[in-house]
Amino acid sequence: MTVPLLKVEDLAVEFGTGSRAVRAVDGVSFEIASGGAVGIVGESGSGKSVTALAILRLIPDPPGRVVRGRVEFNGVNLLDLPMAKMPDIRGRDIAMIFQEPMSSLNPLMTIGDQIGEALMLHALLDADARRQRVIEVLSLVGMPDPAGRIGAYPHQFSGGMRQRVMIAMALSCSPKLLIADEPTTALDVTIQAQVLDLMKKVRSATKTAILLISHDMGVIADVCERVIVMYAGHIVEDGDTRSVFRNPSHPYTRGLLDSIPRLKDDRERLFQIPGMVPMPGSVKQGCPFYARCSLRVDICAKAMPGMTRFGEHHQAACWVTGEGAK
Repeated sequence: MTVPLLKVEDLAVEFGTGSRAVRAVDGVSFEIASGGAVGIVGESGSGKSVTALAILRLIPDPPGRVVRGRVEFNGVNLLDLPMAKMPDIRGRDIAMIFQEPMSSLNPLMTIGDQIGEALMLHALLDADARRQRVIEVLSLVGMPDPAGRIGAYPHQFSGGMRQRVMIAMALSCSPKLLIADEPTTALDVTIQAQVLDLMKKVRSATKTAILLISHDMGVIADVCERVIVMYAGHIVEDGDTRSVFRNPSHPYTRGLLDSIPRLKDDRERLFQIPGMVPMPGSVKQGCPFYARCSLRVDICAKAMPGMTRFGEHHQAACWVTGEGAK
């Protein structure tokens, strides 16, 4: 069998110590094949970004720490590596695009210098070769006049162009895996579409695998062939995108899909999932979605459901999945 590029097994992350420790991610497992695209979706507070940071061992310790699990990349458990080895992985083999490009870019450095800095760390290139590689990746992400823009500063670019710079920086060392954490946040729909189209083109051209994190189901459907739905630190549903969108089997997934506005919609008001995502660690037993679920039964408050399969590539964690959820 082919070894997956990334394999996360039973990952758990806590913040705090002793009796005050809270579990932000609990028992997360998934795989990404080489060149594949997997999306993680859920509301703010679901544990999506913490999962991504844990993969790269960027959880600040203290107060956070990985308390359980494995993160295998190319067959090597990253959690067992000495921390001094992680900078060799970050940027070169696994790159990450963070949510806010303006806060992630250094306002005092030109974009050419910032992209070139990654090349200085991971590629044995002289100054001329670095400059040519910077121009090459800026051209790849659709930057107009890349040679003329490498001396510009972040504040001289629009939000969409800054996001292109972030993508170019992430791709500069030709990583095997690109983690994109809300790459279209705060962008208008036109620029959002351009960035998503760019990510699909980059994946096709470079064969880079993508882990896309978003709260937007439409964004996930546009880019990924597999979707993972997270809620309160748990995976509540995962499967191939078409199966999950056609047959959402967890009440939370159904709520997310029902919340999407549609052009042909005769509803007087958009659907809204009642309540809010619980604070990490506040649900001591049972299904974390219990308080907001319209299908809940007594057992939901007492025990966390296991995964029920709906085919080879689709499963959900719900006590009333199946006939009771239809």
